[in-house]
Amino acid sequence: MSDIYNSISSRGEGLYKDQGSRFIAFAIPVETEEEVKELVAGFRKEYHDARHHCYAYRIGAQGEIWRASDDGEPSGTAGRPILGQIDSAGLSDILVVVVRYFGGIKLGVPGLIKAYKSATADALANAPRCEKIAGDWYRVGFDYESMPQVMKMVKDLDLPQRAREFGQECSMELRVRRSLKDVFLERTLSICKFADLLYN
Repeated sequence: MSDIYNSISSRGEGLYKDQGSRFIAFAIPVETEEEVKELVAGFRKEYHDARHHCYAYRIGAQGEIWRASDDGEPSGTAGRPILGQIDSAGLSDILVVVVRYFGGIKLGVPGLIKAYKSATADALANAPRCEKIAGDWYRVGFDYESMPQVMKMVKDLDLPQRAREFGQECSMELRVRRSLKDVFLERTLSICKFADLLYN
């Protein structure tokens, strides 16, 4: 199983107009559902005069966390088309919000689906792509004497570090790509006191 997946590196915007209605789409990189909630709330506040704030997102290396919201549009006409464009592009760790300003003429179900798909496709086309590596953060603890071995492992496996504490007792947090998990745990357990997974 590959631990490499596709996402976007920064925001992209798109626009679609039909019968006076405007659909403004925003594609944003995200990593947690908490980020999604904050961003959606921010769009509702910033575009408070819009009729609808529809969205969809996928998060995780396998896109395992997702949701699609029609926000008052007829069922299946907004959130699902947005999600469909995300999936067609093969992206994860992404949120797309489409803000609709109603033009006074109803577009019907086919018209709405086309509008939300088109606005989303435009935003995705304007968002720069990137490759991401699926991984998990571990906190490891070790004796000061073991530091050379730990640092060699960090270098060999090219592990990003943070929260380093070096004293009589040492610890640090390391991000381990999933394809290296078994190798990391095998090496860690031979030189460290503990290796705890920080998030699930």
